[in-house]
Amino acid sequence: MLAETLAAIREADPRALADARDHQDRLTKPRGSLGVLEDVAIRLSGAAGACPPPMPEPAALAIFAADHGVHARGVTPWPQEVTVQMVANFLAGGAVANAFAAQAGASVTVVDVGVAADLPDAPNLVSHKVAYGTADLSRGPAMTVDQAVRALEAGIVVAKDLVAGGARCLITGDMGIANTTASAALISVFTGKDPAEVTGRGTGIDDKMYERKVAVVREALRANTLSDASSSPSEALRALAAVGGFEHAAIAGFILYGAAARVPVILDGVISGAAALVAAALDPATTDHCVAGHRSAEPGHSAALEHLGLRPLVDLELRLGEGTGGLLAHPMVCAAVRVMHDVATFDSAGVTEKPV
Repeated sequence: MLAETLAAIREADPRALADARDHQDRLTKPRGSLGVLEDVAIRLSGAAGACPPPMPEPAALAIFAADHGVHARGVTPWPQEVTVQMVANFLAGGAVANAFAAQAGASVTVVDVGVAADLPDAPNLVSHKVAYGTADLSRGPAMTVDQAVRALEAGIVVAKDLVAGGARCLITGDMGIANTTASAALISVFTGKDPAEVTGRGTGIDDKMYERKVAVVREALRANTLSDASSSPSEALRALAAVGGFEHAAIAGFILYGAAARVPVILDGVISGAAALVAAALDPATTDHCVAGHRSAEPGHSAALEHLGLRPLVDLELRLGEGTGGLLAHPMVCAAVRVMHDVATFDSAGVTEKPV
């Protein structure tokens, strides 16, 4: 399934990109006056291979949930059972992601790819559990390569089902206590930046715990002796298995299927950014189909976006995860595409253009 998905991914269509740029320049507004929104509309045209691109609605948020063995190293003040409790909160509609999804008109699907407990059946809960949490990445690989592939393919299946159900935009979400530690390790491996540059305070930790967290990320990199993670798909998979989480792998698969299906993917925060680095290492063309919803307060997210060449739409110092930043950005993405569909050209409106 992973191989088939990768084989279907194509780079942005150059003709559609050119047509979109030309169309933007002929709309009844000064050239470039919509700033980054013009870039978004052009990007989505190239990704879809059509100008104007399809409206990116309805949107579907998938929240991938998993636990992490590195939690035992004291990298977060939150107990691990919060992962299970927050999954229940998502399913009950009580989380911030639910509120933002209702505002954006997006569906919410919660996916268990590695929660360290058995979850009762519930509407909007999908089970693709690979294991009951990862191993401690600071002592050796967090998962096997086979487990990483299974989690990747879980994300592919979820995206495929959502697109088959009518979704025309995918939004990445996550839940997993201690997953910012795994994110920092992944970002350090894929960008080559020092752990101290890409490790943040997650859900809020004091200086002593932060220092421990950076040290644990360093231990993880030493324990797993990783080479250039972006040098080949096999090295990317090995890095993902070594220091990633099941939700990172699943989000990477989710992104890959969106690219293969030419359905835009709005990325959330640092966990999604780390997963996008994995997806881009597996196929660089994947990034052509992504929009950075926001910039997280986590320093590693800026490093990931810079490496991917993506400019965030929203910068509100968010650090919640769940897909909240991606959901906030969705109406802006829709507005950018709506301009391409509804705004008149100078010729059609009979408006005189500015002299060249």
